[in-house]
Amino acid sequence: MSGASGTPYAAAVLRALLAAGESVDLVVSRASRLTLLDETGISFRDAHWQDDLREWLSRGADGKPDTFAVDVDDVRHWSAGDLAAGPSSGSYPAKGMLIVPASTACVAGVALGLSKDLLQRAASVTLKERRRLVVAVRETPLNGQTLRHLVTLDDAGATVLPASPAFYAGATHIQDLVDFVAGRVLDAAGVGHTLYRRWEGELGGGSRTT
Repeated sequence: MSGASGTPYAAAVLRALLAAGESVDLVVSRASRLTLLDETGISFRDAHWQDDLREWLSRGADGKPDTFAVDVDDVRHWSAGDLAAGPSSGSYPAKGMLIVPASTACVAGVALGLSKDLLQRAASVTLKERRRLVVAVRETPLNGQTLRHLVTLDDAGATVLPASPAFYAGATHIQDLVDFVAGRVLDAAGVGHTLYRRWEGELGGGSRTT
Protein backbone atom coordinates (compact mmCIF):
# COMPACT_ATOMS: atom_id res chain seq x y z
CA MET A 1 0.00 0.00 0.00
CA SER A 2 1.24 3.44 -0.90
CA GLY A 3 -0.13 6.77 0.29
CA ALA A 4 -2.78 7.40 -2.37
CA SER A 5 -6.42 7.71 -1.41
CA GLY A 6 -8.27 4.43 -1.87
CA THR A 7 -7.74 2.27 1.20
CA PRO A 8 -11.07 0.43 0.54
CA TYR A 9 -9.50 -0.93 -2.65
CA ALA A 10 -6.58 -2.35 -0.67
CA ALA A 11 -8.92 -3.87 1.90
CA ALA A 12 -11.02 -5.58 -0.76
CA VAL A 13 -7.92 -7.00 -2.47
CA LEU A 14 -6.52 -8.29 0.81
CA ARG A 15 -9.78 -9.97 1.80
CA ALA A 16 -10.09 -11.62 -1.61
CA LEU A 17 -6.49 -12.86 -1.59
CA LEU A 18 -7.00 -14.45 1.81
CA ALA A 19 -10.34 -15.93 0.72
CA ALA A 20 -8.54 -17.49 -2.26
CA GLY A 21 -6.09 -19.20 0.10
CA GLU A 22 -3.14 -16.96 -0.71
CA SER A 23 -0.49 -16.01 1.82
CA VAL A 24 0.21 -12.29 1.82
CA ASP A 25 3.34 -10.27 2.58
CA LEU A 26 2.01 -6.85 3.52
CA VAL A 27 3.97 -3.60 3.23
CA VAL A 28 2.21 -0.44 4.40
CA SER A 29 4.14 2.70 3.50
CA ARG A 30 4.49 5.56 5.95
CA ALA A 31 2.31 7.79 3.80
CA SER A 32 -0.38 5.12 3.52
CA ARG A 33 -0.65 4.96 7.31
CA LEU A 34 -1.63 8.62 7.27
CA THR A 35 -4.18 7.96 4.52
CA LEU A 36 -5.58 4.99 6.42
CA LEU A 37 -5.95 7.11 9.54
CA ASP A 38 -7.63 9.88 7.56
CA GLU A 39 -10.04 7.62 5.65
CA THR A 40 -10.90 5.14 8.42
CA GLY A 41 -9.73 6.57 11.74
CA ILE A 42 -7.56 3.47 12.25
CA SER A 43 -3.93 3.83 13.31
CA PHE A 44 -1.79 1.08 11.80
CA ARG A 45 0.85 0.30 14.44
CA ASP A 46 3.76 -2.10 14.03
CA ALA A 47 3.35 -3.43 17.57
CA HIS A 48 -0.38 -4.09 17.09
CA TRP A 49 -0.60 -4.58 13.34
CA GLN A 50 -2.71 -7.76 13.50
CA ASP A 51 -5.41 -6.13 15.61
CA ASP A 52 -5.36 -2.98 13.48
CA LEU A 53 -5.46 -4.98 10.25
CA ARG A 54 -8.32 -7.14 11.49
CA GLU A 55 -10.33 -4.07 12.49
CA TRP A 56 -9.69 -2.43 9.12
CA LEU A 57 -10.51 -5.44 6.96
CA SER A 58 -13.72 -6.10 8.86
CA ARG A 59 -15.13 -2.76 7.72
CA GLY A 60 -17.06 -2.22 4.50
CA ALA A 61 -16.23 0.49 1.99
CA ASP A 62 -18.84 2.67 3.71
CA GLY A 63 -16.91 2.41 6.99
CA LYS A 64 -19.47 0.21 8.73
CA PRO A 65 -17.69 -2.06 11.26
CA ASP A 66 -18.07 -5.84 11.40
CA THR A 67 -19.23 -6.05 7.78
CA PHE A 68 -16.79 -8.84 6.96
CA ALA A 69 -15.41 -11.75 8.96
CA VAL A 70 -11.66 -11.91 8.44
CA ASP A 71 -8.76 -14.11 9.48
CA VAL A 72 -5.32 -12.50 9.14
CA ASP A 73 -3.24 -15.53 10.12
CA ASP A 74 -1.93 -15.83 6.55
CA VAL A 75 -0.65 -12.25 6.50
CA ARG A 76 2.96 -11.38 7.28
CA HIS A 77 3.65 -7.71 7.86
CA TRP A 78 6.95 -6.07 6.98
CA SER A 79 7.86 -2.55 8.04
CA ALA A 80 8.31 -0.18 5.10
CA GLY A 81 11.68 0.88 6.46
CA ASP A 82 13.02 -2.67 6.71
CA LEU A 83 15.24 -3.01 3.64
CA ALA A 84 16.52 -6.36 4.95
CA ALA A 85 13.00 -7.86 4.87
CA GLY A 86 12.23 -10.99 2.91
CA PRO A 87 10.60 -9.26 -0.11
CA SER A 88 13.75 -7.15 -0.62
CA SER A 89 15.51 -10.17 -2.13
CA GLY A 90 14.84 -12.00 -5.36
CA SER A 91 15.46 -15.31 -3.60
CA TYR A 92 12.44 -14.74 -1.35
CA PRO A 93 9.56 -16.84 -2.75
CA ALA A 94 6.72 -14.76 -4.17
CA LYS A 95 4.24 -15.08 -7.02
CA GLY A 96 4.15 -11.36 -7.67
CA MET A 97 3.28 -8.00 -6.18
CA LEU A 98 0.20 -5.77 -6.10
CA ILE A 99 0.50 -2.07 -5.28
CA VAL A 100 -2.99 -0.99 -4.22
CA PRO A 101 -3.50 1.92 -4.23
CA ALA A 102 -0.47 3.34 -6.04
CA SER A 103 0.28 7.03 -5.63
CA THR A 104 2.04 9.05 -8.31
CA ALA A 105 5.05 9.34 -6.01
CA CYS A 106 5.16 5.56 -5.71
CA VAL A 107 4.79 5.19 -9.47
CA ALA A 108 7.69 7.58 -10.02
CA GLY A 109 9.90 5.82 -7.48
CA VAL A 110 9.31 2.37 -8.98
CA ALA A 111 9.69 3.62 -12.55
CA LEU A 112 13.01 5.28 -11.70
CA GLY A 113 14.24 2.31 -9.63
CA LEU A 114 14.82 4.42 -6.52
CA SER A 115 14.20 1.67 -3.92
CA LYS A 116 14.01 4.25 -1.15
CA ASP A 117 11.80 2.00 1.00
CA LEU A 118 10.71 -1.63 1.10
CA LEU A 119 7.70 -1.04 -1.13
CA GLN A 120 9.82 0.39 -3.94
CA ARG A 121 12.58 -2.18 -3.39
CA ALA A 122 10.12 -5.09 -3.53
CA ALA A 123 8.64 -3.69 -6.74
CA SER A 124 12.11 -3.47 -8.30
CA VAL A 125 12.79 -7.07 -7.26
CA THR A 126 9.47 -8.16 -8.76
CA LEU A 127 10.38 -6.57 -12.09
CA LYS A 128 13.92 -7.95 -12.21
CA GLU A 129 12.69 -11.45 -11.40
CA ARG A 130 10.04 -11.15 -14.17
CA ARG A 131 7.19 -11.70 -11.74
CA ARG A 132 3.75 -10.11 -12.03
CA LEU A 133 3.58 -6.53 -10.85
CA VAL A 134 0.17 -4.84 -10.82
CA VAL A 135 0.14 -1.09 -10.19
CA ALA A 136 -3.34 0.22 -9.33
CA VAL A 137 -2.70 3.93 -9.81
CA ARG A 138 -5.24 6.15 -8.03
CA GLU A 139 -4.98 9.74 -9.20
CA THR A 140 -6.77 12.09 -11.56
CA PRO A 141 -5.96 13.98 -13.68
CA LEU A 142 -2.56 12.63 -14.66
CA ASN A 143 0.21 14.93 -15.85
CA GLY A 144 2.68 14.12 -18.60
CA GLN A 145 5.46 13.14 -16.20
CA THR A 146 3.29 10.53 -14.47
CA LEU A 147 2.05 9.23 -17.82
CA ARG A 148 5.65 8.75 -18.94
CA HIS A 149 6.41 6.90 -15.70
CA LEU A 150 3.42 4.62 -16.30
CA VAL A 151 4.64 3.88 -19.83
CA THR A 152 8.04 3.03 -18.35
CA LEU A 153 6.38 0.55 -15.98
CA ASP A 154 4.39 -0.96 -18.83
CA ASP A 155 7.57 -1.33 -20.89
CA ALA A 156 9.21 -3.04 -17.90
CA GLY A 157 6.45 -5.65 -17.79
CA ALA A 158 4.15 -4.27 -15.12
CA THR A 159 0.37 -4.12 -15.49
CA VAL A 160 -0.83 -0.54 -15.10
CA LEU A 161 -4.37 -0.74 -13.74
CA PRO A 162 -6.12 2.58 -13.01
CA ALA A 163 -8.58 2.34 -10.13
CA SER A 164 -11.55 2.98 -12.44
CA PRO A 165 -14.83 1.32 -11.45
CA ALA A 166 -17.23 0.16 -14.16
CA PHE A 167 -21.02 0.11 -13.95
CA TYR A 168 -22.05 -2.76 -16.24
CA ALA A 169 -21.84 -5.20 -13.35
CA GLY A 170 -24.96 -3.70 -11.78
CA ALA A 171 -23.44 -1.81 -8.85
CA THR A 172 -25.95 -0.71 -6.21
CA HIS A 173 -23.55 0.09 -3.37
CA ILE A 174 -20.14 1.69 -2.95
CA GLN A 175 -18.76 -1.75 -2.03
CA ASP A 176 -19.75 -3.02 -5.49
CA LEU A 177 -17.67 -0.33 -7.18
CA VAL A 178 -14.71 -1.03 -4.90
CA ASP A 179 -15.00 -4.77 -5.49
CA PHE A 180 -14.98 -4.28 -9.26
CA VAL A 181 -11.58 -2.59 -9.11
CA ALA A 182 -10.30 -5.16 -6.63
CA GLY A 183 -11.53 -7.93 -8.90
CA ARG A 184 -9.72 -6.50 -11.89
CA VAL A 185 -6.53 -6.34 -9.81
CA LEU A 186 -6.92 -10.02 -8.96
CA ASP A 187 -7.67 -10.84 -12.61
CA ALA A 188 -4.36 -9.24 -13.57
CA ALA A 189 -2.63 -11.25 -10.85
CA GLY A 190 -4.20 -14.54 -11.96
CA VAL A 191 -6.11 -15.07 -8.71
CA GLY A 192 -9.65 -16.43 -8.82
CA HIS A 193 -12.50 -14.54 -7.19
CA THR A 194 -16.24 -13.78 -7.35
CA LEU A 195 -16.10 -10.07 -6.57
CA TYR A 196 -18.13 -8.84 -9.55
CA ARG A 197 -20.50 -9.99 -12.28
CA ARG A 198 -18.54 -10.60 -15.45
CA TRP A 199 -19.62 -9.40 -18.88
CA GLU A 200 -21.36 -12.17 -20.79
CA GLY A 201 -22.23 -10.36 -24.01
CA GLU A 202 -25.82 -9.58 -23.08
CA LEU A 203 -27.00 -5.97 -22.97
CA GLY A 204 -28.97 -4.93 -19.92
CA GLY A 205 -27.58 -7.61 -17.62
CA GLY A 206 -26.30 -5.07 -15.14
CA SER A 207 -29.73 -3.48 -14.73
CA ARG A 208 -31.50 -6.70 -13.77
CA THR A 209 -32.41 -7.20 -10.13
CA THR A 210 -32.28 -10.56 -8.38
